[in-house]
Amino acid sequence: MGRFVPLDAPNNPSRLYTYCLRWDDGAAPNPFWNVCTLVICKPRIRKHARKGDWIVGTGPKKSKVGDLSGRVVYAMCVDEVLTLEAYDAWAHENCPKKLPEWNHPDFRLRRGDAIYDFSSGRVKQRQSVHGSANMPTDLSGLHALISRHFYYFGRKAVEIPARFKSIIHQTQGEKYRHNAHLLLPFVKWLDVLGYAPNKVHGNPAMWEEDDSTDCRLLMTCRKHYTALAEASASRVSKAPARTC
Repeated sequence: MGRFVPLDAPNNPSRLYTYCLRWDDGAAPNPFWNVCTLVICKPRIRKHARKGDWIVGTGPKKSKVGDLSGRVVYAMCVDEVLTLEAYDAWAHENCPKKLPEWNHPDFRLRRGDAIYDFSSGRVKQRQSVHGSANMPTDLSGLHALISRHFYYFGRKAVEIPARFKSIIHQTQGEKYRHNAHLLLPFVKWLDVLGYAPNKVHGNPAMWEEDDSTDCRLLMTCRKHYTALAEASASRVSKAPARTC
């Protein structure tokens, strides 16, 4: 089956989660430093995904680079599931670059997803793309998902063949119940595309093609996340679905 084979077992089959990634800025997922992580946003997926499951983010109809619907932005096989507190420790020990450095000129470091600090015994939020209004949603996901078996295409998202179009979920939320029969053939298709795994093949759609360090984009991202969270909390939101 190629490089990556889902860890299927008769009583615990691997699942294929799919959702529309409307806000692709390099934070969720965070595909940098040869490890793809999903630590903020998508709380239902993070809460229930298991080792061996695949998570696939497809593109939105409207993005900074045009229509990415029907395309794979990223696909990751879950290798580890950690609590958010354990992920904070893991990032410090194994991948410090996942810790956000808000004022750094390198966008990859700004987008660090280890945004919750558990060192004092009370969770605190580091300065990052998320604000305090996002904490309830982020923390409700309970887990951080880690992958060393992934493909990330970003703004160069790859078109999904007609035989797999049924996995696409363009609306709010995610799907997996009707994807099971397509998991193995979908992974095989990814494998034979010829892309090197565990690499960033295209910048996130929200970035400039030249990996811009324009601080205005970073502030726009943070304002977007915060506005959606605050609107959701007030229950009067007409904002787009929160699928960052």
